[in-house]
Order: sequence, then structure tokens, then C-alpha cells
Amino acid sequence: MVNRKFPMTDPGAVRPASTDSPREIDWLKNIYQPNATNLTVRAVIVGMVIGAAMSLSNLYVFFKTGWSMGVTLTACILAFSAFQLLQGLRIVKKPLGVLENNALTTVASGAGYMTGGGNMAAFGALLMVTTVRPDTFSMIAWFALIAALGVFAAIPIKRQLINQEGLAYPTGTATAETIASIHSAASGGGASKSKWLAGSAAFAAVLTWFRDAWHVIPATIPIPLQLSGHKLAEWTLSLKAEVVLIGGGALMSFKTGWSLLLGGLLTYGVLGPSLVERGIVTAVSYKAIVAWTLWPGAAILVASGLTSFAIDYKSIARSFTGLTRIFGGGKKSDEGISTLECPEWWFPAGFAVLSPFVVFLMVWLFQIPIWAALIAIPLAVVMGFVAARVTGETDVTPTKALGPVTQMLYGVMTPGNLSGNIMSANVTGGIGLHAADLLTTLKTGWLLGAKPRHQLYAQLFGVVAGAIVIVPAFNLIIPDPSLLGGEVWPAPSCVVWAGVSKAFSDGIGALHETSRTAIVVGLVLGVALALLERFAPKRLRPAIPSPSGLGIAMVIPGSNCIAMFLGAALAEWLRRKKPALAEKTVVPVASGLIAGESLMGILIAILIVGGFITT
Repeated sequence: MVNRKFPMTDPGAVRPASTDSPREIDWLKNIYQPNATNLTVRAVIVGMVIGAAMSLSNLYVFFKTGWSMGVTLTACILAFSAFQLLQGLRIVKKPLGVLENNALTTVASGAGYMTGGGNMAAFGALLMVTTVRPDTFSMIAWFALIAALGVFAAIPIKRQLINQEGLAYPTGTATAETIASIHSAASGGGASKSKWLAGSAAFAAVLTWFRDAWHVIPATIPIPLQLSGHKLAEWTLSLKAEVVLIGGGALMSFKTGWSLLLGGLLTYGVLGPSLVERGIVTAVSYKAIVAWTLWPGAAILVASGLTSFAIDYKSIARSFTGLTRIFGGGKKSDEGISTLECPEWWFPAGFAVLSPFVVFLMVWLFQIPIWAALIAIPLAVVMGFVAARVTGETDVTPTKALGPVTQMLYGVMTPGNLSGNIMSANVTGGIGLHAADLLTTLKTGWLLGAKPRHQLYAQLFGVVAGAIVIVPAFNLIIPDPSLLGGEVWPAPSCVVWAGVSKAFSDGIGALHETSRTAIVVGLVLGVALALLERFAPKRLRPAIPSPSGLGIAMVIPGSNCIAMFLGAALAEWLRRKKPALAEKTVVPVASGLIAGESLMGILIAILIVGGFITT
């Protein structure tokens, strides 16, 4: 077990209190490392740099695929590699410690996930439906405040979910195992993973430069076949020289990968030609087809997300009973683990200080009535608590469910207010994601024996860095909102959020009759697939398509679906045929491909804006 690799150096540092649970007493005696270095200035600085780079990488990936990729596993390997290099150059003398890496990774995670929780989906959707771009400083403040509220929302539930119930938080557990492995001198795993990551990143960066800057390598490789009198490339069915998509696919499950391929082939190889033949879609192009397929795709995503959310009623019920235990009072202790945890009064104090600023921005920037803005804060706390538990039990933060629920509520409360509808959902989604993100990294710290307060400070440093980077970067690569929803920047999540907002604002009666029918079919299919995923016999579940894969496939180009499937298939083949090699290479190589192409893509965009490169 990872939590036994680093025994406590000073067993008498904290005396267990009578209020401590048996798990907490065991942690204090056998796991907690009171004398180990946690958060340091250099960890904050390097963590912010890595987190900023990963937020840029995630921004690029998000608008290409609709997914935000995991941060913590890549960040801890990058941190280890960076300090190995700095030591080799004699810039630093002291090696990066295990818990110092954990704190650094927490900083990076706070920054890197600024694209998630509906942040970029909401920002992009806002521009798509209103074409009004709020000023940069206001949006930096907006995202930073929402993320900080999510950090404070995690405080009262951490001890219940991690210390006492021991929820899995699979990504947090995997990160703890990775940190322990790469810092173990005997394993040698750290150096090996670092080399794989660096090599794949360099390859992806060079390929991207030759493709997008010098145009030596074609961006698209056509398949020499025709469908309904048109080349397959016109139906978006082609091969792309974008390794970021292959890397993203490798980090997905194989089920999601083949579901994307199935959905892409059905959308652009079957449904698209049928729509054109019937005159419902009047042009053979990505934008023309996705303007119709958006509706069934969004319906599948929303229905499956809400159904999975509802199926997990026990987790939801435990969330509310947990709230009763947390806020029901009880004896407080100034001994034991309570002296290490963040004080519970930080939660109401943080919300008392930050909430007025969020409410002000909701009213000022998005014309949300003040009474409706005030409702968003307690609603976000409750949804954040539920999101944190669901993440702990399933490793999936249910943003796809929480966002549409909020959009529906605000569609009823403030009809016709498209921007308010979208950005209110951003509040609940953002707070839920960042609460779940901090708890995921706190799980890593729990397993390694870290100090929880240091990780909260680390997360706050990270979200500030991420907000400062992400908004200018968005404005740089998406200077014109009309680029969103196109073949270059498919932005599927933005398309879905904008579509849901319009549906709740204008009513689906304004849509074409076939679109309304497609929505009903999508809703039924989403519910059915979610139920089958949960209740079908285990031997049949691998053959049931992923509703997320099918839904996303209907709002991204078919070429993206093909590329991500190839990545998922290659990773799955390696895991089955050579599991030891897969463990060493899949995550580092995939992460390197994503980082190399996305960061080079951002650099090329800067050079184009500056006039150094002509398109």
C-alpha cells in the first residue's frame, strides 16, 4: 500500500483526540509525516508554471475534443523531471521531496483544471449566443472567485469523505502511487517515465511546427473514397495529423474510444447523407450537419448524465445526511487530527468574503437579477457537495448533469436571459469541480501523509495562476466567436451549452420538427444507455456504447472521432499484450503528445497574431 511506504518520523507529534475516528488515529500513528517538507516557495513557483502550461494545453484540447485531460498524473511526473534537470544543471541542490511534489502537483492541478467545471464551456457558449465578450480582468476575477469558492466548499466535507468514509477518489489514489513510485530510488520509474514524456512532447512539437507553421505536413489526409457523390473528407471522415487527438484517445477508456468511432460513422456516414438527401440539411459541411445533430447529441449527453446521477441516489442521500452531520454541531477538539485539518470556520468565512463579489459580477456582467444571483450560491454549495461525493465514488465529476439542471432552473426563473442561464450554470459547475479537484488531491496527500492545510493553500495559488493565464489565452486563440463550432475549433461542449441555453430560453417548439423528434430519440437513448451501463449483466457491459462517446461524436468532426479511436485502440492493445510496458509508457507518452502539440499550437497562434508567421 502506498500509505505504508513513508512511515511517520515523529510518532508523538500529534496526540489523538477522543473525537478522532479509528482511521484517523491509525493515520496519525503510521502515515502522517510531521517533519517532512510540504509546501515551499519553489514548489509554488514551479507548480504555477507547470499548471499554467497545462491549463494552456487543456484549453487547446478542450476546444478540439470537448474533454479536459487529467492534470495530476502528468504534473507529478513533470515536476520530478524538472527537478532532476535543475539538479543536473546545479541550479538547485536539494532534491524534490515526496510531499513537496504532492504540494506542487496540487498547485498545478488547481491551475490546469481552470478549463473544466463548465468554465470554458460557459465562456465559449456565452460568446456564441451573445457575441459580447466581457473584459479580460472581469473574467479573470470571475473564474478565480468561482474556483476559490470551490476550494472553500471542500473544507467541511473533507474529513467526512476522506478521513472517515475513505472514499476511493481513484485519480487521487493513482497519483499517490505514481509519486511514491517515481521517488523510489529502487524502482527507477521516474527517470524512465520522464524520458518517455519528454520524447513524445518533442516529437509532437516538431510535427506541429512543420504542419501549422511551415505547412510541410498536411493537416488532413483524405481517404480516397466517396459517399453519396461526395468525397469522404467533405463528410469530415478523414485522417488528421493531430497527435493531440491520439494522445487524448489513449487516456480514455477503450469503450469511450470505440463509441466515438461508432458515433462518428453513424453521424457522418449514415445520418448526414440521409439528412442531405431529404433536404433537411442543405450543404455537405461540418457546420451544416452539426447544426442539426447538435440536438440529439446534447440530448444524449444530458439524459445520460442526469440518469447516472439519479441512479446513484444512495450517494446523493449520503450527501445530504453528511451535511446534517457536518453542520449539526458537536464537540470540537483542539487536539488530534483537528489541529491539522483546515478549521471548519474557514468555510463560512471564505464564502462570506467571496460570495458578494460573485453576486456583483453576476448582476453587473450578465444582467442576472440580484435575487436569482443570491440563489446560485447556496445551490452551488449543495451541488458541490454532491459532486464531491460522486467524484470520490466514481472518479467522474457530474458537470454534464449539474450544468443542465442549473440551466433549466434559471431558464424558468429568468426566461430569455441567455447569458444568465449559461453563467449561473458556470457557478454551480465550477464550484463543484474545484471542490472535487481539491478533494482528489487531498486524497493523494492523505495516502502520503501530507498536511491538509498546505494543500488548500497550494490549490488557491493554482486557481489564481490558472485564471490569470486562461482568459488571455482564450482571447488569443479564439479572437472571433464565429470560429467556435467550426471544423478547426469544434468546441463541442460550448455547442451543447449554447444549445441547451437556447432550448430552455426559447423553447424547443421553435426548432424544426425533425429536430424535436431527434431530441426525444436522444433523450430516450441517453436514459437507456445509462441504465444498461449500470444494470446489464457484467459480461454484456463492454459491448454497450458509452453515451458520452456517442453524444460527443455528434458534435465533433468525424476525423476527430477516428483519431481518438486510434489512440484508445493503441493504448488498449499495449495494455493487453505488454502490460508492463503500457504501465511505463501510456500515460507519459499520451501526456507528452498532448502537451507538445497544444503548447506549440499556442506558440504558433501567438506568432501569427504578432505577424511573425503568415497563414
